[in-house]
Amino acid sequence: MDRFTELEVFTKIADEASLTRAAEILGLSVSGVSRCLTSLEARLGVRLVQRTTRQLSLTAEGERFAHNARDILMSLQTAEDSVSLVSAEPLGTLRVGASLSFTLLHLLPVIQMFKQDHPRVRVDLQVSNRYYDIIENGLDLAIRTRRMEMDSSVTIRKLAELPRLLAASPDYLARFGVPRCPEDLERHAMLLYTLSDDWDHLTFARNGETKRVTVSAEVTCNDGQVLLKSALNGMGILVQPAYIIKDDLIAGRLVPVLAEWTLQPLIMNVAFPTRTHLPARTRLFIDALVRYFREHDLERVWNEQSSPVTVMPLMADDLPNP
Repeated sequence: MDRFTELEVFTKIADEASLTRAAEILGLSVSGVSRCLTSLEARLGVRLVQRTTRQLSLTAEGERFAHNARDILMSLQTAEDSVSLVSAEPLGTLRVGASLSFTLLHLLPVIQMFKQDHPRVRVDLQVSNRYYDIIENGLDLAIRTRRMEMDSSVTIRKLAELPRLLAASPDYLARFGVPRCPEDLERHAMLLYTLSDDWDHLTFARNGETKRVTVSAEVTCNDGQVLLKSALNGMGILVQPAYIIKDDLIAGRLVPVLAEWTLQPLIMNVAFPTRTHLPARTRLFIDALVRYFREHDLERVWNEQSSPVTVMPLMADDLPNP
């Protein structure tokens, strides 16, 4: 293998922490990926990867080499982009990071439309609920629900502001009652997302009044779809962004809880590396993403949770007390 191929294989091994997964993504055999790694280590005279029967991790030398290798590959991609910018058709691989929930509900339609317009761009979708470093992980862009990026080498563009809502199934509320005030949540089964900031405390606001309560989780998880399924099964009250539970609220499968109180909203941004010349494929995908948000008026739709036309919350008098 040539040196650029070695770098591509090694960075993929580093990104995925798996020879098998790297081979699947690159369309190579596992034995071929393993031979490439062995050859690279032999040429450099240093061990880059620590392998056991159960896991794979980079050595300190491997971490440094992976960082430099990504820079080299990014420079190569930039050189290719400079040529593709002259033509009408963007080329290359677009690496996109997003959460599972957003990917399933909204990102896949954007990718489908983008691929129809730009079939020569390959999309490498990195689905994770954790906010991995964009530069270190070689992402072209990532969709985040936080207000700012700490890294000055990352630029953000706001997509929408969206509320966080509390909701439960009618079955759960029929069995355990409807919370009348935020303090009532302390004796309810809560379904909590552990990757959110200060996840075991909730701060509510209403007419200038603020209340902060400590909540105890019946189920905790790092994925919103799992918590949504738990709530639909009557396991407790969940706290999730409106875009994840909006359809279930409209259909009546979930009922708003403490709808007269508000939690601090989330800011959904698209984040991408700060560059003088943004690759054409990245710029065009961001444009497609912004257009999708605008055409579907997502910010307005997600903020209509209090409308009695679309969502009719049950009142405390409708259900038994706990």
